[in-house]
Amino acid sequence: MFRILFYSPEIPGNTGNAIRLAAVTGAELHLVEPLGFDFSDAKLRRAGLDYHDLARVTVHRDLDAAWESLAPGRMFAFTSDGERLYTDVDYLPGDVLLFGPESVGLPAEVKSDPRVTARVRLPMQPSRRSLNLANSASIAVYEAWRQHGFAGSAEKSAPAT
Repeated sequence: MFRILFYSPEIPGNTGNAIRLAAVTGAELHLVEPLGFDFSDAKLRRAGLDYHDLARVTVHRDLDAAWESLAPGRMFAFTSDGERLYTDVDYLPGDVLLFGPESVGLPAEVKSDPRVTARVRLPMQPSRRSLNLANSASIAVYEAWRQHGFAGSAEKSAPAT
């Protein structure tokens, strides 16, 4: 399955929503310290609802530790200055979808790190700075999962008659 990597997330509600995203899609969620909250934060718990126990979440002490843990694997840095659209990537199970902190995005040294396979972007209207972190991760994860036929998802229920 796919792996979501949040580099120093700041807003507990976004990480809570990403926990829910990981639980419902089977993705793994990896968080790089420092975090802008702790796991007892009420906003994080509320956003994740009862999905915390259903999600695979790993916290890494720094980005190097995360990259070591996630290797080998392709790393796609999601950034507003990405050269490729997220839909132009042929995702593979095990790919890492990397997102930066809400207030500033990924630092230049992270985006240009040789371990980053490509910088990709989500299209937006001109003069817009960014999209919500949890929403961005959702769009990317669902595109990657869609490309693989939503492998592992629940069977569709029969239409009502």
